[in-house]
Amino acid sequence: MDRINKTFVNEFILLGLSGYPKLEIIFFAVILVMYLVILIGNSVLIIASIFDSRLHTPMYFFLGNLSFLDICYTSSSVPSTLVSLISKKRNISFSGCAMQMFLGFAMGSTECFLLGMMAFDRYVAICNPLRYPVIMSKVVYILMASVSWLSGGINSIVQTSLAMQLPFCENNIINHFLCEILAVLKLACADISLNVVTLAVSNMAFLVLPLLGIFFSYMLILYTILRMNSATGRRKAFSTCSAHLTVVIIFYGTIFFMYAKPKSQDLLGQDNLQAREGLFSVFYGVVTPMLNPIIYSLRNKDVKAAVKYLLSQKSVNQLRSK
Repeated sequence: MDRINKTFVNEFILLGLSGYPKLEIIFFAVILVMYLVILIGNSVLIIASIFDSRLHTPMYFFLGNLSFLDICYTSSSVPSTLVSLISKKRNISFSGCAMQMFLGFAMGSTECFLLGMMAFDRYVAICNPLRYPVIMSKVVYILMASVSWLSGGINSIVQTSLAMQLPFCENNIINHFLCEILAVLKLACADISLNVVTLAVSNMAFLVLPLLGIFFSYMLILYTILRMNSATGRRKAFSTCSAHLTVVIIFYGTIFFMYAKPKSQDLLGQDNLQAREGLFSVFYGVVTPMLNPIIYSLRNKDVKAAVKYLLSQKSVNQLRSK
């Protein structure tokens, strides 16, 4: 099967917004700004969680992992997208496409598990505060993060291998910005039943199950909060969960908006469909990672205090050097 792929398809063509040259310029500027915000915002969160001792807790450890994941996810796709928008270079090698698909799928799968782990952390912190240090020990939360990364990587290896071993029979034009797995599967000139089944299993394991875990965790959290006698305690408990819950809603809301849209919209025409798919992919791939550090910074006093402390220390060091 490998030999067939290499014989017929050596590279893919990513259409993106090829029919909309004016939109390409606008998208280039917008995506570039968003990517810079992603790199700066998530890097600041990672540095703060490492160097500020007040953030050496399970929640901020998971947050640091989430920030690192967002940088990896966007860096696997955004630079090539920017190049294609500004230089009109739309081809990507077969191996490059496979690597892009692997990284995107791995990061997405890992993020689903990480968000579930973060919900469990909030559940233990609010519903079992006395046992929190025991349940969420350093060994436990490092193991939880490691399982998230490992399972996401294994899932991506399976899905990418099954997709890229298919024969494409010289049909190499992908109607997408990226080597997204569903867009690539549409090009295959062979039976993709196995791919469909494994994708369904993967979606159940990495989308539905973590979402159910998050849902039940927050139901128990809400039940516990409503039983609190102190209004201050209720307000503090809500504030510790609001940032994570906002990120979950944006992450899962974008996924369902992209993949559960009504089929009747496809009657609008191929060009409009292409533009809409491009817009959705940008929102999912760039806007969500950009919003994560903003949400956690604006809605979390500890993060804001840590960032201010790091900035003040930097200013002091600069003055001393002068």
